[in-house]
Amino acid sequence: VQLVESGGGLVLPGGSLRLSCTASIFFFDNYSIGWFRQAPGREREGVSCIKNIDGRTYYVDSVKGRFTISSGNANKTVYLQMNSLKPEDTAVYYCAADGNFVNTMSAIKDPQGHAMEYWGKGTLVAVSS
Repeated sequence: VQLVESGGGLVLPGGSLRLSCTASIFFFDNYSIGWFRQAPGREREGVSCIKNIDGRTYYVDSVKGRFTISSGNANKTVYLQMNSLKPEDTAVYYCAADGNFVNTMSAIKDPQGHAMEYWGKGTLVAVSS
């Protein structure tokens, strides 16, 4: 199983980026995908997740209304559209996959307390003027 993130980069405050997570997973529809981020010197935090089979989503409060997660099941890719970016969004963003949506949501809420099955290597997002 392999997860590959892309789409990171340097953006001005208020700008937008779209991250992609492409998965080489059999039965992709049966998995949930979560986005996490880790800023320098800080613990990893959850951002959002999606249940591929029915599109159910969850967002942490800090990104609600600014970030949108979506799934392109045909190409086994999950997207994170990030708008109105702030300097505090600067981090390495990781995607992770798990076969259980409840566990995925729990991991988003408490990354240190819940494990995900598979992880990507991350993509850097830097928001700065």
